[in-house]
Amino acid sequence: MSDTMAPQVSPIDLAACRELMRGGSRSFFAASLLLPRAVREPACALYAFCRIADDEIDASGGSAHALEALRLRLDAVYRLAPTSHPADRALAAVVHRYHIPRALPEALLEGFAWDAQGRRYETFDDVCDYAARVAGAVGAMMALLMGVRGAEPLARACDLGVAMQLSNIARDVREDAAMGRLYLPRAWLRDDGLDPDAWLADPQPHPAIERAVLRLLAQADALYRRVDGGVARLPLPCRPGINAARHLYAAIGHEVRRRGRQAWHSRAVVPASRKAWLLAQAVVQLWPRGAGAEPPLPANRHLVHAAVSAPPPLDDRPAVIDRTAWLIDLFDRLERQERARYPVRRPVRAS
Repeated sequence: MSDTMAPQVSPIDLAACRELMRGGSRSFFAASLLLPRAVREPACALYAFCRIADDEIDASGGSAHALEALRLRLDAVYRLAPTSHPADRALAAVVHRYHIPRALPEALLEGFAWDAQGRRYETFDDVCDYAARVAGAVGAMMALLMGVRGAEPLARACDLGVAMQLSNIARDVREDAAMGRLYLPRAWLRDDGLDPDAWLADPQPHPAIERAVLRLLAQADALYRRVDGGVARLPLPCRPGINAARHLYAAIGHEVRRRGRQAWHSRAVVPASRKAWLLAQAVVQLWPRGAGAEPPLPANRHLVHAAVSAPPPLDDRPAVIDRTAWLIDLFDRLERQERARYPVRRPVRAS
């Protein structure tokens, strides 16, 4: 295929990817609804491949064979000869059209490999190295879909990915422990008098775990604050969706903190009313106050380096679309969601 041709994601493949996103992450799906269609659709393809890769690693018990199979699938994607799976076909079109460097999805697979290997995370920097691969890389790929190529906004996109992963880790301590996994820094636990391996053998609520979770959430909140500067540099139509992701995932951490020890017994969920308010805030906060430029986290440097040199999309179509068209599209989607939530009651017809 010629380099001047921009392959399109087929409507059938896109629909399959959208269903994977809808069922896999309610917060990510809700945030994606506020993105312009030109970004939302390729983002569905990225998410679908990430979701499938993660599920296949978990289902295989982290076998080396499953990892190698995923790498071969990625090879085929970058050769524009994907498998027949809708997510693979969609991803092939996206990485070619938007010039997504291979190093970014490779970093994601490396993070999955660490899960499979049962890697131990001794320090907070070690946790960030993991979060950069499984989430910072996704942030970098999302920024490229928006036409962003600057080092500073790319660094903030990776920051957001890491922050979101830290929120997930804080929420999922119990579920991860049930699988024999621990993503809290082990050094923090030992310094607080808790042996990590002994705790993993019988994971129960413990003050040292609770304190480590709060420390992790404090680090996540610091990264969420850094993200403002990057959001202010995004194309205007993309800001509500990224603001929504930032607010929704930060709210997960806030809910964990609010529930305290009760968060151990059931998964912390952001109430629907709170989500609706956060989505509304994301729409109106189009000009966030940005802090001064900050260097990328050490864990994210290789991601930023890979992304910053990526050329523009093949068709050179910017993510910034006409503001009027974007607003019409946004309100149309919100109206359709409202109709889906509160359908008109129709009389039952006799058969």
